[in-house]
Amino acid sequence: MNFETLLYDVADGVATITINRPDAANALSPQCALEFSQVALLCDDDPAVRAVVITGAGKMFCAGGDLSAFADAGSGSRSLLKKMAGDLHMGLSRLARTPAPVIAAVNGTAAGAGFSLVMACDLAVAAQPAVFTMAYTNAGLSPDGSSTFYMPRKIGDRRTRELMLTNRVLKADEALAWGIVNEVVPEGQALERASAIASRLAVGPTLAYGAVKTLLNGSFDQTLESQMELEARAIGDMSVTGDGQEGITAFLEKRKPAFKGS
Repeated sequence: MNFETLLYDVADGVATITINRPDAANALSPQCALEFSQVALLCDDDPAVRAVVITGAGKMFCAGGDLSAFADAGSGSRSLLKKMAGDLHMGLSRLARTPAPVIAAVNGTAAGAGFSLVMACDLAVAAQPAVFTMAYTNAGLSPDGSSTFYMPRKIGDRRTRELMLTNRVLKADEALAWGIVNEVVPEGQALERASAIASRLAVGPTLAYGAVKTLLNGSFDQTLESQMELEARAIGDMSVTGDGQEGITAFLEKRKPAFKGS
């Protein structure tokens, strides 16, 4: 599938999604939001995809929503934004539920929906020059892109409120300290490092990774006992998969497992 605003490539089990609007700071246009939903479906439905990397073309990761499109819509901006958010959210929902781990390669500024996208990923690597800001309320808007779900869960309510109400700008090292990214690398190396992590995960037990994602994404909605029951059912299910059988056998035989993602 050819896209106007995204680049999509699959190689050796790793799908790479690149937001490709560098002249517009990789801001999400209506077409970009629609294509994000479509590319997430491709990732979810392709058994060859066992890890996903999301990055931006040029020097920016993503500057958020394309405010010029909102302004051009005039009185139709409410409908436009609901459609855009719906497309973006469908894509995020699919990536949250696909077994493949999703890694953000934050090559530059992540603002607004760009920041939200980083929070929705399972892992994140930031280049040293990257900065992070929610920015929504600077434009008189409220957050979207799943940020009000993931951010309190991953970094806590107080810090989330500070970011969303004050639009504090975090440098890469601060984002690392806050738990927004997993590591910081030198300028120009975010994609390389994220791709290396993805390559390692792509030869791992993909269904088990999916179980981890499902358990963690729902943990705040469960009691202790119900979460433990979900854990028990998941580990039982994983034990009879091909990868589960291979992992157990390899451990007992003291060799490296050869996982096939099934």
